[in-house]
Amino acid sequence: MASKLDQLRAITTVVADTGDFEAVRRFRPTDCTTNPTLILKAAQSPAGAELIEEACLWGRSHHGMTSRVADRLTVSFGAELARIVPGRVSTEVDADLSFDTEATLTKARAFIADYHSRGIERDRVLIKIAATWEGIDAARILQREGIDCNLTLVFSLAQAAACAEAGVFLISPFVGRIYDWHVKAVNKTFTPETDPGVRSVRQIYDYYKAHGITTVVMGASFRTLGEIEALAGCDRLTIAPQWLEQLGQAEGPLPRMLDPMRPAASVPARMNLDEKTFRFLMNEDAMATEKLAEGIRLFAKDLRALRELVSQRLEGSVDPLAAPLSQEIG
Repeated sequence: MASKLDQLRAITTVVADTGDFEAVRRFRPTDCTTNPTLILKAAQSPAGAELIEEACLWGRSHHGMTSRVADRLTVSFGAELARIVPGRVSTEVDADLSFDTEATLTKARAFIADYHSRGIERDRVLIKIAATWEGIDAARILQREGIDCNLTLVFSLAQAAACAEAGVFLISPFVGRIYDWHVKAVNKTFTPETDPGVRSVRQIYDYYKAHGITTVVMGASFRTLGEIEALAGCDRLTIAPQWLEQLGQAEGPLPRMLDPMRPAASVPARMNLDEKTFRFLMNEDAMATEKLAEGIRLFAKDLRALRELVSQRLEGSVDPLAAPLSQEIG
């Protein structure tokens, strides 16, 4: 019998949640996602050190500010990944721009222009943006310009519905972080079937399919293999190397749990959210509000660490293989 990873590939687009080039080559995902935490981690590898050196050489010759060099490094990682995977690479807009629509637009367009200068066209790239109201508004504009977006840090149906109305290409609901919040809130663990993160993705998936919404649902941030198996059949799943490894070694049948031809018995009516309603619904959802804010803080923290690494490397005062790394990945 085929491994569970091979069975999953047959019903779900498998995406690697990593900046590790060797892991991507090994597991052969269709797409790849990155974020500041993953790039900071990958920058500590020998291959990453080479990209840091190239970006810093460019920065010195172009009198580039640290932030511009960090942006170049981010696209360099994405470009290398795009040469490995056949599909798309997600590149994340700075977390500290999550509440600034215009700045998000400027950064996203700059990323696309940099990719184009390296021979990688926009149909190979997803611009990754936090699913705040301002981020969703920026994505609405970018989608009209032909720049596809991945709205990340999705924790609620309200976020998913707003992304759908904006015509977003893809959303990333965070299974594991939803699970974490509920475990802490009620001081208990869950089975894959009762897991609140799994249930959230299933609700969003059913909502999209019932209303004919074409936005791709890509489950992200997993804590157990059971969570992944419970979402088999989801449009896409972005999975860290440790779980890809375990799926590749696991045997036994992997039943399809999500199926667009098997509609849910009950689905909420389609929502058309204005800003006031969106913000109120988020305010009513303590988990979504807290995890969105926390996610932005964590990504911003690692973005600052990445910029500090670049700054010190520009001055020749740090070993890139010894940079500090956040413990929060997914």
